[in-house]
Parts: sequence; C-alpha cells; structure tokens
Amino acid sequence: MVEVIALGELLIDFATVSTDGSGYPTMAAHPGGAPANFLAALTKYGCGTALLGKVGTDTFGNLLIGTLKEAGIETRGMVQTEYVFTTLAFVTFDASGDRKFAFARKPGADTCISFEELDLSLIDEAKVFHFGTLSLTDEPARTATQKAVAYAKSKGKLITYDPNLRKPLWSDMETAKEQLLWGLKQADVVKISDEEVAFLFGLGVEEGAQHILEHFGVKLVFVTCGAEGCLFKNAKAEGRVPGLKGIKVVDTTGAGDIFGGSAVWKLLQHGKAPETLDAEELRDVVSYACAAAGLSTTKSGGIPSIPDYADVLEIQKKLI
Repeated sequence: MVEVIALGELLIDFATVSTDGSGYPTMAAHPGGAPANFLAALTKYGCGTALLGKVGTDTFGNLLIGTLKEAGIETRGMVQTEYVFTTLAFVTFDASGDRKFAFARKPGADTCISFEELDLSLIDEAKVFHFGTLSLTDEPARTATQKAVAYAKSKGKLITYDPNLRKPLWSDMETAKEQLLWGLKQADVVKISDEEVAFLFGLGVEEGAQHILEHFGVKLVFVTCGAEGCLFKNAKAEGRVPGLKGIKVVDTTGAGDIFGGSAVWKLLQHGKAPETLDAEELRDVVSYACAAAGLSTTKSGGIPSIPDYADVLEIQKKLI
C-alpha cells in the first residue's frame, strides 16, 4: 500500500572524492534527487511509498530505477524517455564541508514530465502528497506539479513541501521566490531551511516560522538550521531540538531530505493532524528526524546514507 507519494527529480549526484593538484575533482556517482531521498527514508522505516518522475533510458536512468526498486519505492509512476538524458548534479565541497552544486539539466529528463504522464491512481491511493521546487523551475514539469498538487488537495491528501532552493537552476531569483512562495500556499506541513527563510522573507528562524504559519495556511513548520538542529512550530507549540555534536561529517548531501522523510514518518506514527500535536509529540518527531539526518552525514550520498532504525533510536535519546 502506498501511504506517501512524491513528485519530482530523480538524478545522479556526482560527489567529489578527491581533488588533484590542478583542482580537478575525482567524483563518485550516487543516486539522488530530493523527493527520492525523502521517500527512501520513509521506506527505510516501514512506510509504503511511490515516486512520480522521469528519467532517461540511458545507463543512469536504468540504474536509478533499479535503485528505487531495491529501496522498496514503487516505480510504476516513473516514466523513461529516449529523447532526453537523465539529470546529473555535480557536488563539490569547500573546506568546511558545505556544498556547491552544478547541474547538467538543459533540459534534464526530470523537467520534461507532463501532467498527462502522471499516474494519478497513485495519488488516489496515498495519504500524503509531497513535492519540492526543482520540478517548478521549468516547463512542462512546473505545470505538471501545479496540477498534481491541485489534484491531491481536491482528494483531501495531506500536502508536505520542501522549498529546497538550488539557485543555479533558476533563470532569475524573482521567479524562484515566486514559485517557492506558491508552494508555501499549498502546503499543510513545511520543511524549510534557515537560509530559505532568509531568502524569502529576510527574517530569522523564529520570526520566519511565525510568518509562515500566519500568512500561508501552513499547519506545521520545521525550520532546519544545519548542524544547529531544528525549530518546530504549530498553533499549539514550538521548540528547538539541537543537532548532533561530535560526529565526523563526510557528506551533507540529502540530509535535509532525510530529515523531512523521517519527520513525516514520525507524524504518520502519531496519527494526528499536524496542527494538533503538542510540544512533547513534536519534540519526538523532530528529535528522531534530527538523529536520522545527522547520522546520514557520516556517510556519502543520499539514499545510501539513511541510517538503520535502531541506530536512530539510540541517538535520539541524546536529543530529547
């Protein structure tokens, strides 16, 4: 049974392994894409999931479809095309481990999915519909996303959203802001970073969370702050959970997505409307998600780095 469905990019992340004397990186390929990482975390912890997306019929597209199947993510909503290459992302790191992105996506297969290619029966089956903003950068994927969100809302699905701003993919920042704000207006639950709050509103974490709740109809917001953890807020409660300390960070790729998937999994376990959760319940959700995301940074890649349930529980005890 599909409980959570996501729409969006499935791609290859090329992550820097080493750099030669001239600055050229040696890179390792990993399966990636924010919605795929998000679903992989949910699947890892026992939730039925499916992805709506598009890849090429090339080697990487075939590998990615295989990875979804191995992870337990339903693939009947995936479309393959021989006319466009699977999207590639190249991730380099600075001295502090922060990422820089470059993309081979002009176009990439993920941007070429149309609404007519979507398997709406998967949305009918699910409880939760999730989307991000990489599918809003270009047509026809933008219209497909907008229509899919409208369809999911008409069917009474819980809508979860991750702005996931990647500036190199937008033609201009005004369009990026417009589309990110559109997404906020659709969502029940939002996972947003402190950097994205600053980009959209010029506000700090607490003020940004309050602004989102007051002006966009969002019922629950998580503002992630990297290694500093996460602020949570709904109409009943707010608080903070710290990030993991004393860990060796190898790769932060996918950590935010794994946080989001883990948080939504915990929300489903509680079985309550997001706006009704109290501080203790929200702390349980966020501490679990922070533990999962933090542990994921000790390994390379997104999907391959999702930690086991028992390991997350052990670390969660230190964060509650």
